[in-house]
Amino acid sequence: HSTDIPVLGAIQADSRLQIDERHLGLIPSNESDLSEQIIQLLAATVEQQIDIEKLIEIAGNASSPPAKTTGSSPYSLPKNPLRIAIARDRAFGFYYPDDLDMFRALGVEIVEIDTLNDKKLPEIDGLFLGGGFPEMAMEALEANRSMRHAIADYVEQDGPVYAECGGLIYLTRSLTWGAKKCRMVGVIPADTRMHEKPQGRGYVRLRDTGRGPWPRLPNKASNPVVHAHEFHYSSLESLECDEEDFVYRVERGTGIDGEFDGYLYKNLLASYTHMRNVGGNNWVQRFVAHVDGLKGDRCLR
Repeated sequence: HSTDIPVLGAIQADSRLQIDERHLGLIPSNESDLSEQIIQLLAATVEQQIDIEKLIEIAGNASSPPAKTTGSSPYSLPKNPLRIAIARDRAFGFYYPDDLDMFRALGVEIVEIDTLNDKKLPEIDGLFLGGGFPEMAMEALEANRSMRHAIADYVEQDGPVYAECGGLIYLTRSLTWGAKKCRMVGVIPADTRMHEKPQGRGYVRLRDTGRGPWPRLPNKASNPVVHAHEFHYSSLESLECDEEDFVYRVERGTGIDGEFDGYLYKNLLASYTHMRNVGGNNWVQRFVAHVDGLKGDRCLR
C-alpha cells in the first residue's frame, strides 16, 4: 500500500507445484508421469491468484519492440521429402522444442523411435539422437540388441546421424556406472564411464575446424565459432582416434577430451555439446541440408 503501483497477484507457496530433484538434476518430462498434472495445476493456480484480465490489458497497451532485421534464410527448403528420426523414450528426451519446430518448418517429417523397445529403425533419411540419461536405462538399452545393431548398421552404411551427449554415450562401445557395465552400439571406438562429479558443465565455445560433413553457412568465416553448452558426468575412455577425427576445437569448456569435441565417423557427428538453433548457429538447417544432399545423391545413382 506504500505505492500507487497495482499488484496483479502473487503465486503462493504450494508443495504440489514442486518439481523434485534427482540424478544429476531435475526429473525430465519424459520420465515424470506427473508433468501434465503439474502443468494443469500451475495453470489453475495462476488463474486463481493472478488478475489475468488486467495483465492482458496492460500488455495490450505496451508499445511494440522495434522489428529485428533477420535477413533471408541461408538455406532453401529441401529438394527431397525427408524423414528424420529422433529417439524419444525413457533414455533420451532432451530436445529444444523450437529446434524441432525448425525441422518441421523446413518440411521435415519427424519420426519418434523408442531405443528401448523398437526392434529396428523405420524408413528414414536421417537420425538425431538427443541428450538424456542413458545410464538410467543402460540394462534395457543393452538388452535391445536388435536396435543397437540396426543403428550401427545405419552408421556403417553412411546414414547421416547427429548425436548429442546421451546420444554420444549410446554410440560408444560400453557404459560403466559403478559396478555395472553394459554394451552400447559400438560405432564410436571408446568406452563411457560415469563419475560422481561433473566432467563438463556450463557454456562452451567451439571453433569449427571445417572438417565436418555439414554444408557451411554462406558468407561466414572459414572457421566460425559455435556458442553452446554442455552438462555431463561422464567421460570417454580409451578413445581411438586422431585430431583429424574431430570437427570442433574447444576454446572454452571440456568437450570430449578437453581439447576437441564433435567426433566424426563417416556421416556421423557426435559431441558432448548441446546445440541450439539460435544466434547464428543454424545447425538444424545445416543438418537438414546435409541429409537432403545425401538423399539427392542416392536418388541419382
